[in-house]
Formats: sequence, C-alpha cells, structure tokens
Amino acid sequence: MIENNLIYAASVLVAFLFLRVIFRKIIVSLLLKLTSKTQTNFDDNLINAIKSPLDFLILIVGLLISKDLVQLDNDIDQILTSMIRSAFAFGIFWVVFNVLEPLSTVIHKFTRKFGAELSDDITNFIIKTLKFLIVSIGFVAILQEWGYNISGFLASLGLVGMAFALAAKDTAANLFGSLVIFTDKPFKVGDWIKTPEVEGTIESIGIRSTRVRTFAQALVAVPNATLANSAILNWSEMGKRRIKMKLGLTYDTPSTSLKNIVDEIKIMLQNDQNIHQDTIHIYFTEFDNSSLNIFCYYFTNTTNWGEYLAVKEDTNFKIMNIIEENGGKFAFPSQSIYIEENKQVI
Repeated sequence: MIENNLIYAASVLVAFLFLRVIFRKIIVSLLLKLTSKTQTNFDDNLINAIKSPLDFLILIVGLLISKDLVQLDNDIDQILTSMIRSAFAFGIFWVVFNVLEPLSTVIHKFTRKFGAELSDDITNFIIKTLKFLIVSIGFVAILQEWGYNISGFLASLGLVGMAFALAAKDTAANLFGSLVIFTDKPFKVGDWIKTPEVEGTIESIGIRSTRVRTFAQALVAVPNATLANSAILNWSEMGKRRIKMKLGLTYDTPSTSLKNIVDEIKIMLQNDQNIHQDTIHIYFTEFDNSSLNIFCYYFTNTTNWGEYLAVKEDTNFKIMNIIEENGGKFAFPSQSIYIEENKQVI
C-alpha cells in the first residue's frame, strides 16, 4: 500500500513537472504571440513578469498533492506542510511583486498630470512603497504559517512605523509640497522667482526639493514644503515691466517750459514701440521742498531684464534731452538760509 502511494505521488509529481514544460513551451509562447499583436507593451511585460512565479507555483501545487498521497509521520508531515504552504505563499506574493513593474507604466500615465519633471520620481516612490508593503505582508503571512504569534511583531512594527513616520515627516511634507507645486504650477523650469528665502532662476524641480540658481551663480536647494507654504513672486509671468520714477526740476523753471516738458515726454513715450501703450502716466504732481516734481509711470513691452534696462536707458536719455531743450534743470536737495541783522536803536 505504501509502495502504491509512493508510485502515485511520484506519478503526480512527474505529471506536474510535465505540466510545467507545457506551460513554459506552449502556453507562455502562445500568450506572447497574442500579446505581440497588440499596440501596447503592457500585456507583454505582464506575461514576462508572471511566467516565472507561475512556473514555480505549478511545482509547489504538485509537491502539495504528492505529499498528501504519502502517509508520513505527523511531525514530518506538519513540517513539510508548513514548508510547502510557505513556498506557496511566497509564490503568490512573488506574482504580485512582479506585476508592479508593468503596472508602473499605468501609474506613470497618471502621475504625468503632475508634470513631466516629477512623473518619474512620483512613480518610483509609489512602486517602492507598494513593494515594501507586499514584502512586509508576505513575510508576516509566512511567519504566521509557522505558528509564530505575530501580534507582538505587529505591535513592534507599529512602533517602528511610528518612529519612521516621525523621522520621515519632512520627507512626506516635501512630497506633498511637490504635489501642490505641480498642481498649482506657480512656476516652471527657467522661471525667475523671488521668495522670502531665495531669488533666482528655477533649474530643476524634484520630488524633495527645487533647485534655484541665484544671480550670484550659487545653486540653492529649497525644500518643496517650504516653497509650497511661501509667497512666490514669479517675475517671468509678467506681461510687461514697470518703470516708475519722479523727476525733480528747479523752482526757477517757467510754467510754460514745465508744461512743454510734460507734454513732450508723454508724446515721446507714445511714439516709442518699446513702450506698452495701455498705461502711460506723465504728470506734474507736486511742489516738493526743493523741486517741482513730474511723476512718470509707464511699462516696457519686454520683460527680459537686459532688454528692459536698455529701453529704460534709452527713454532716460530722451527725457534728459527734452528737459535740456526746454531750458529746464534737475533739482537737488538744497536749503536756503536767511540771516537777519539785529540793529541797535539808540
């Protein structure tokens, strides 16, 4: 009887070994031929990811059935059962673990909504987190199969997780900060920004920090959590650039000359193609302590810093010529002192 059981067990094991060969050579090859005709590589990658674990599971199922056909000592039977069931659990979690790789392409398509710069980083973070969870759950499942009390282990794992969460709170804050940045899009690579912490040009946006090149050519890595909670002034988003100044002329400037100066400056700006024509304000506004003040407020069409400076220089020279041609002079802070002589009366 025992010999017959051994023959049956061996026959079942051989049958499952033959089934493995059929699975490898025929079923997998047929599936790969079918998936090669599709327009995406997802199904091809999925078949390649699960074929090895499934091949392993076929062998484990064959061993489990063969063991049940053989009458063994209770202790040996219990040990073999735990080993085979642990191997089976390992195979199941192996399948799930390998499926994550082709699944990353699907996750990548979703994370591209947060911006191409962060898509890869977010995808890697999600995949690594899922892999860690699968390995942890699989490890606990195998321990439980061997009769270990996992309640104490889970409690200690909770304490470790709490400590890890406290240690990684800044990392988590930066991750959510990066999601806020790519959702609101307050800036992009190449923009010139100014915050309470830094001013410069954005060089790269990562999952933890954003790198800013300052005008002194220093590279500053600013945590995304800090940027997400800061007021950000994006100079690159300007549609035009402002020029605001006050011209002070001396008090001996005749009123007619002063009016001509104001009118000619306004006409000059209106005829300048580099000046934005929607907002031009040139007015004689106040009698200051040492000057007659003309308020100048207008915008350049360009927002580029170098081009803006060139336009501002050009208009400054033209304004000087207009003032000189009308006999005006620039005032400077001055003070007149009057001395009264005391006359003695006899």
